[in-house]
Amino acid sequence: MGVNHYENFPVASVLLPRQLRRPVALIYAFARSADDFADEGDDPPEQRLRNLQQYRQQLDLIDQNRTPDTPLFVELKEIIGQYRLPVGLFRDLLSAFSQDVLKSRYADFTEVMDYCRRSANPVGRLLLHLFGATSETNFAYSDNICTSLQLINFLQDVESDFRRNRIYFPLDEMAKYGIDERQISVSDNSGNWAAFMRFGINRASDMLKSGAPLGKVLPGRIGLELRTIVCGGMRIVEKLRATDGNIFLHRPVLRPMDWLAILYRATLAYS
Repeated sequence: MGVNHYENFPVASVLLPRQLRRPVALIYAFARSADDFADEGDDPPEQRLRNLQQYRQQLDLIDQNRTPDTPLFVELKEIIGQYRLPVGLFRDLLSAFSQDVLKSRYADFTEVMDYCRRSANPVGRLLLHLFGATSETNFAYSDNICTSLQLINFLQDVESDFRRNRIYFPLDEMAKYGIDERQISVSDNSGNWAAFMRFGINRASDMLKSGAPLGKVLPGRIGLELRTIVCGGMRIVEKLRATDGNIFLHRPVLRPMDWLAILYRATLAYS
C-alpha cells in the first residue's frame, strides 16, 4: 500500500485467496509502471507526462466501455467491471505521479498529506473494493495505513528522492528544526537531524497503529495479509529508530529473518 516499488511490503502474496492474487497483481502492475514513468530512465519531463497521459487515455476507453489498446488495460478493464472498481482511484494515482514530474518541494504537511491521498491511499481503497469490505470506517483505517507507509518510504528514501531533486519533508518543519537541503545533499546528520527524524518516525508510526485495527476487521487470509503489511511497516519503523536518524548510513531493508518475525507477529499479534 503505497507505491515506491513496494520493496519492503508483500504484494499479491500467497497469503491472499487464490482468486484475488491476479487482480491485486494487476493493480500493483498499473501503479508500478505508471510510477516508473515519473521516476525511471532519462526521459525529459514532457515525455514522462505524455506517457502518463496515454494511461489516462486507456482509462477513458474503459470508462467508455471500449477495448483498451494494451494487454495490461484489457485485463484491468475486466477486473474493473467484475469488482466495480472506481476508475477515479486509478486517475488519482496518475495525478500523483504527474505531480512528481512537476513538483519537487512541499511547503507543509497538508501538502504532503494531499499527495499521499492520491499516491498511496487509492491502492488501499481499491483493495477494499476487491475484498468487498467497503465502509467509511474501513476506508479511514486503510488511508491511515497507506499514508503511513508512504511517509515511512519518504523517511527511508530521503537520499534517493533527493537525487531526483525531490524532498517530501515539509519545508516548514525542516525550518522549525533548523534543517536545510544542504544537509541532505552532503549526508549530514548533525544538529537537530536526529530529532527531526524521530518526529517524522513517531508520526508515521502513530498513523500506522491507528489503521492497524483493519487487520482484525478483515477476515481470514485477507486479514492476515493486511496484518503482515502492517507488521512489515512496524519493522521498518523499528529499523529507522535504530539508526538514530542516520538514514544516510543505514537505510532499512527487510531481510529473510525479518520476514519470519513479521509473519509470526502478524499471526499472533491480533489473535
